[in-house]
Amino acid sequence: MKGACLLLLLVFAGASTALAADEETGDPDAVGHSADGYYYTIPWFKDGGKVVNVELPRLFLIKQDAGGYRFDAFGSSKNALKYGNYQVLDEEGNAFPAAKVEEFMVDAHHPYLYYPIKPADGTVAVDFSITRQIMFVLISALILVIVVMRLAGKYKKGIGRDVAPKGTWQNMMEVIIAFIRDDVAKVAIGPKYKKYVPYLLTMFFFILLGNLLGLVPWGVTATSNIMVTATLAIMTFLITQFSGTKDYWKHIFWPPDVSVPIKLILIPVEFLGIFTKPLALAFRLFGNMVSGHLAIVSIIGLIFITTAKLGTGAGIFFVFVSMLIVVFVFLLKVFVSFVQAYIFVMLSAVFIGMAAAEHHHDDHAHGHDDAHHAAGEPELAGA
Repeated sequence: MKGACLLLLLVFAGASTALAADEETGDPDAVGHSADGYYYTIPWFKDGGKVVNVELPRLFLIKQDAGGYRFDAFGSSKNALKYGNYQVLDEEGNAFPAAKVEEFMVDAHHPYLYYPIKPADGTVAVDFSITRQIMFVLISALILVIVVMRLAGKYKKGIGRDVAPKGTWQNMMEVIIAFIRDDVAKVAIGPKYKKYVPYLLTMFFFILLGNLLGLVPWGVTATSNIMVTATLAIMTFLITQFSGTKDYWKHIFWPPDVSVPIKLILIPVEFLGIFTKPLALAFRLFGNMVSGHLAIVSIIGLIFITTAKLGTGAGIFFVFVSMLIVVFVFLLKVFVSFVQAYIFVMLSAVFIGMAAAEHHHDDHAHGHDDAHHAAGEPELAGA
């Protein structure tokens, strides 16, 4: 019962903050709320309660018109504009007049946050600015390091190696680690699985943290950024290609056991497959994380649409309907967070295993079974 009340509190807090943020920024659409930005919205309980946008650091590598490069660092977008050498660009890439920028600076909604900025004496070669989704990438990495170091400290003391794991937390972590190692890495990769286990475990827990942090109040889903998921997919892509055996490349550029005309058809298909696999990884994770967030915000938005169209009574009734649906979607998102982390890691292991495997065409069907029997025994005490 207490858990259910806490869950409802989290849902209401997160939803109210999201809607309040939209009202403050004047950007009430669900897509706009889910998009990335150079600010982080936090609640401010003074003065009747409102939200405050905390601007994040802006870091630019500038290619100067006069030649050469320089690096500009500012604590916020506002500080960059105060510096006097930066312009705010509209949707067509034209600079707003200085008077308009001054209006943006004093506007409580900070409209300049929703437009790109550039220096007047050059162009932005690389934008290293911290966005809120990047901020949560760093937070996820920090939490992961702390959790893993504490867990590793227990194993160094022999807890979990010489004696049974202690506590719910360590037992739960060991179950997950043993599952990824034995049921994902060993099965998909075969006898070479051990050197890939650290990567797969890191990927699983990082994605899981990134997914779950978006479900806490004022949290941001870092994995709903296509650049984040693409970066993770590129890591799998690079490991897969560098793990590729001679047989793997032969299957791509000269498939065996088929006639030459069939080879000519298969070669471009196999070559494209090198790139479509990581693309599928990136878009699958990105799409699932974005869709859940948009679903929750859109369902809550129905409250206001119903109120506007049918009146206050219908709106109040729809509050309860929406909240029940949101709680269901929220619980579904918790489940999806685990499933998507598992799918990403499982597919990564499959791709790596396909590249690292030595194919023996006469006994291909039995190769993996033999390999698994040859693999070493689990090292964890609970395995």
